[in-house]
Amino acid sequence: MEDTVTETTVLVAIDGPAGSGKSSVSRAAADRLGFGILDTGAAYRSLAWAAGETGADLDDEASMLAVMDRWSYQTTLLGDQRIGVLLNDGAEYKTYDITAAIRTPEVSGQVSRVSKHASVRVRLNEMFRQIVAESGLPGVVIEGRDITTVVAPDAPVRILMTASPEVRATRRAGELPGMSHEQVLADINARDMKDAKVVDFLNPAPGVTLIDTSDMNFEQSIQAVIDTVDAARTTRSSTE
Repeated sequence: MEDTVTETTVLVAIDGPAGSGKSSVSRAAADRLGFGILDTGAAYRSLAWAAGETGADLDDEASMLAVMDRWSYQTTLLGDQRIGVLLNDGAEYKTYDITAAIRTPEVSGQVSRVSKHASVRVRLNEMFRQIVAESGLPGVVIEGRDITTVVAPDAPVRILMTASPEVRATRRAGELPGMSHEQVLADINARDMKDAKVVDFLNPAPGVTLIDTSDMNFEQSIQAVIDTVDAARTTRSSTE
């Protein structure tokens, strides 16, 4: 990626498990830094939604790759997030705004079935790199899975944001009316077990900064990211 991004581009890669706060914190930090934000999880959700629309078998890798051949992803990097897809329904391509649709429990429950396919992740990672390379922005925060180790392993700032399952469940329960803390905690533990098969959210890779937000509020979490970016910028400037 380093040879496709302009020299002035600051790349901030953020990994983390569901409910760690990485999405909301990453977006707020990017806004304050004047950077773009690429939510890679939205692409996985978009693909899960497309599979449901086309009747594809989410557990079959070839079936999911076939969906990707008929699917084109669209996302904003600045301002309010808008997610769209261009999808061939068998007769013609149609454009859909699925910003709200991909956040439903029905779609959320299918994301792990999409992300478990290695070839699907490879193709999406290539797409993420292209989106960043063509952004023309001074900086981009990329958040999601495999970001610090696969998508942007050479990023000058790499962060693993985590929190205890109990804290994550409390945060998520507040976002999911009708679900108890116990139900959300069970869902998070199940999601962690699935995710652990394809990505390590517990141990940061060499060169990755660990930010545990268990005892941080939202503002403190944002500042922790900004401080990490500022520290990397200072180090970078002193070595140039």
